[in-house]
Amino acid sequence: MRFADSSMDKHPLLTIRQLDASYGPVQVLFDIDMEVYRGEIVSIIGPNGAGKSTVIKAILNIATPCAGNITFNNREITKLPTHGVAALGIGYVPQGRIVFSNMSVEENLEMGAFLMKEHLARKVAVDKVFDQFPRLRERRRQLAGRLSGGEQQMLAIGRALMLDPTLVILDEPSLGLSPKYVDIIFEHLIALRDDGRTLLMVEQNAARALSTSDRGYALELGKNRYTGTGKELLANPAVRQMYLGGGNTLSTAPESFHENASPTACNAPTSLSPTSLSFHRTMGHTT
Repeated sequence: MRFADSSMDKHPLLTIRQLDASYGPVQVLFDIDMEVYRGEIVSIIGPNGAGKSTVIKAILNIATPCAGNITFNNREITKLPTHGVAALGIGYVPQGRIVFSNMSVEENLEMGAFLMKEHLARKVAVDKVFDQFPRLRERRRQLAGRLSGGEQQMLAIGRALMLDPTLVILDEPSLGLSPKYVDIIFEHLIALRDDGRTLLMVEQNAARALSTSDRGYALELGKNRYTGTGKELLANPAVRQMYLGGGNTLSTAPESFHENASPTACNAPTSLSPTSLSFHRTMGHTT
């Protein structure tokens, strides 16, 4: 397996600095720092309620960033509407293998090309996804609701690739999949990285995520706890004890509430434009 060498590119593709974020009046993230370099797979791990999914939702401005900053490709995106983030080259694969069940595989992929105006460009993008996921080509006219769980996850990833994003963000890509399809999905993620994609993923299967990743971040209750290469984190006794099934001693809480949540420090309401709301629904999000 090839791992990226971030030293070859001294400037991160994505930078998060001193990020606080909230859902309405409830603060969930506290002073988060992260970097993602081109050609890497980076994983975010942690127990339930650690704020893992909130980090990626803050990047997409679904959760409200209320302090700190996020830059992508040297551009500030902290307050950029969600559809604007997508237009800059960030693809999103939401949790739960969300597809349009009553539409065909090909129609689902075309929904991911909502910013493309040219029919030919959409066709080329679909063909590229089929090259990446040959099984989807075999099922191109099949209703998405009749696919297996693993095939639906391939479709969700393929839809996120339709706009040829520079960075692909994935929320729990292995959740609910059989061991066979977990292997298949991670093989596809490695292939995407080897083809030059940059991936940032939240993953509940921490051991598998770290063994696949160039680098990782471990969170606890909305704060940075550990960071390092995937190999370093796997070898760290404290990480193994706390995150990899060695007896989790960390506090956990629902993603929407934390024991150290502050109702006043980060209470700006989320404001979504109609275009952003359309993007959320296309990517499988409801608000």
